[in-house]
Amino acid sequence: MRMPEPDQAILARRTEIARALGAIVPGEGVILEEDELRAYESDGLTAYRQLPMIAVLPETTDQVSRILKYCHENGVKVVPRGAGTSLSGGALPLADGVLLGLGKFSRILDIDFENRCVVVQPGVTNLGVTKAVEHAGFYYAPDPSSQIACTIGGNVAENSGGVHCLKYGLTTNNLLGLEVVLIDGTILRVGGKHLDSDAYDLLGLLTGSEGLLGVVTEVTVRVLKTPETARAVLLGFPTSEQSGDCVAAIIGAGIVPGGMEMMDKPAIHAAEAFVNAGYPLNVEALLIVELDGPQVEVDLLVAKVTEIAAAHGAVTSRVSNSEEERLVFWAGRKAAFPAIGRISPDYYCMDGTIPRHKLPLVLSRMREMSEKFDLRVANVFHAGDGNLHPLILYDANEPGELERAEEFGAEILKLCVEVGGVLTGEHGVGVEKRDLMGVMFSEADLRQQQRVKCAFDPDSLLNPGKMFPVLHRCAELGRMHIHGGKMPFPDLPRF
Repeated sequence: MRMPEPDQAILARRTEIARALGAIVPGEGVILEEDELRAYESDGLTAYRQLPMIAVLPETTDQVSRILKYCHENGVKVVPRGAGTSLSGGALPLADGVLLGLGKFSRILDIDFENRCVVVQPGVTNLGVTKAVEHAGFYYAPDPSSQIACTIGGNVAENSGGVHCLKYGLTTNNLLGLEVVLIDGTILRVGGKHLDSDAYDLLGLLTGSEGLLGVVTEVTVRVLKTPETARAVLLGFPTSEQSGDCVAAIIGAGIVPGGMEMMDKPAIHAAEAFVNAGYPLNVEALLIVELDGPQVEVDLLVAKVTEIAAAHGAVTSRVSNSEEERLVFWAGRKAAFPAIGRISPDYYCMDGTIPRHKLPLVLSRMREMSEKFDLRVANVFHAGDGNLHPLILYDANEPGELERAEEFGAEILKLCVEVGGVLTGEHGVGVEKRDLMGVMFSEADLRQQQRVKCAFDPDSLLNPGKMFPVLHRCAELGRMHIHGGKMPFPDLPRF
């Protein structure tokens, strides 16, 4: 279905903006044709789609600076976008805004083994960093399941994690420096190759800010030495509750695995059919526990984990005996999302975080919700840090199923907060969780967060419509009354 024809005033403004941006990014750097803009209408949250007014593809920091300065001076909204793998609608375009694509920022600028860091442009893929340094025995620790496609700039925007985040941390724990362009065109450098810096922690503030504070144009990441030994233990349990209890027991024993992931029966069967990883199909829950470090330490920890699992009812136990077998164990987990896509026309990937000891309770409540909403759910978890990724299966062609899936997802996130957790672990808020922010934060909390936004972007031109359920005018935020200056967001464009 084609979009309705815009009126002449809108066309004239669009033409004017396109001409100005074309002067900054000549050649094919400005995209106006509807068919070509379709590539940017959605990110990984495909239930919501919107054509941008214009897409612009700069190649240099100077071009980004000039684009943002122009947009700032002329009141033009801007949505930054990397690879578009965001699962929270963080890169959803605006009909009256410019889509700023950073796909051409794809170079590795410096590899510094002496300081154990790599300087990259934001369009470099997550896996691309490891590929660039693995020949020297190094790797980049954060490893989202989409690491083959997702980019470092997007990882910074969402503070992405991955299966190894339990021991080695999220993106924020592996960043050393950023180059960021502010909405007025100012180029800001924060951190660098050094391990620490004085003054305010702007690096921590910018990480996970979802494109609301600035546009990242350069990233310095920490790389680590590849562990001497890494072995994975594959554990099957009769119930998800037993698997959850085992997770808590492993951490309670003082063991910090390199990775600890959990899958329930629907996810196990889908992943096995897709990858043929050798997963047991007669269990309700599967736990993958990876231990890494010196070989003698790994051997000891493997034995301890196996013992703990047996005490918590594990009915199958396999230990990888080669690097190839370890990678096969992980292959199914890494492919869980596309595997689910083979058994359902659509699925809605959730992201919430809970205290580890609440895992059995939350799993039980989710089964009840599945029956309530009459929708299947497959679960894959970063079990070690309590980051849940329930996949709600639905068919968008069936009337009402998408709405039920969204209601189901909202109930899961409310449950996460209820048990002492948070709305997101690594996917961000975007538009997906925007209207649930009031479940976790008070009005005072949200207003204070918006004051930070106002300090960087007083006119709310950068990625507006994301994160905050109600947008307060910056001039009103200093006032005591709550309701002054509210600007409710319009309904989101649905597919």
